[in-house]
Amino acid sequence: MTMNDSLRFPRLKLGLLLFLAGMLGVGVLSITVLPQVLGDASLPVPSWLVLVASITQSGVLVALVVWAGTSLAPKVGLGAPAFEAAVNNQSVAAALRPQLPPGILGGLLGGLGLFAVGGYAPAEITDMDQPFTVPLLARVLYGGITEELLLRWGLMTLLVWMAWRLLQRRIGTPKIIYIWLAIVVSALLFGAGHLPAAAAQVEMLTTDVTMFIVGANTVFGILFGYLFWRYGLETAMIAHALAHVVSSAISVVVA
Repeated sequence: MTMNDSLRFPRLKLGLLLFLAGMLGVGVLSITVLPQVLGDASLPVPSWLVLVASITQSGVLVALVVWAGTSLAPKVGLGAPAFEAAVNNQSVAAALRPQLPPGILGGLLGGLGLFAVGGYAPAEITDMDQPFTVPLLARVLYGGITEELLLRWGLMTLLVWMAWRLLQRRIGTPKIIYIWLAIVVSALLFGAGHLPAAAAQVEMLTTDVTMFIVGANTVFGILFGYLFWRYGLETAMIAHALAHVVSSAISVVVA
């Protein structure tokens, strides 16, 4: 086996592991939310086929972003230390240890912020009967794992790599300004990505609703993007997942 082969197979294993992690969130979200969305609607095909098609479509997207991140992250100094340790037969606990404090702190701050920002939601959101609910487990797994793979591991990494490749001509390490640009742009797209779900729950996407959804999620996206850059993908995952748990816990306590 050549050196290129020895590098290729751990990368393939890493991509497969990340893909499976991402699909866990896809599966739970699809199984818990899609039946609510479909309701008693008359469909030309069985509901299970719609579910399979939805999971397959999401799986293709997850596969693409995982491939992009796995291929490009090492080139620009980004990584997933715990996942990488797992495929290299190293200590996952040792790789996670330095990521836990910032991940937990980010999750606590994110959870407090997520709960607090709900008090400023436009009336169109607070007064609307929700046609479906997303269980906490789905929010933790899809938000904490799948969304971080899509927006941070895939998109943010791609943006950093493009700036490094096109503007720096692959010289040195990516400049901080390019990393921050990638963090902000991916966070904005993270915010915009929540608009379809919001549109399904309110009668109309007004300017206030759009600005609230995009603005609030962009702030959280910047936090998670920073954690990914400074500490690793798992830190962003921990913070994102924990933010949902903390926010839900506070909501139960104050209810």
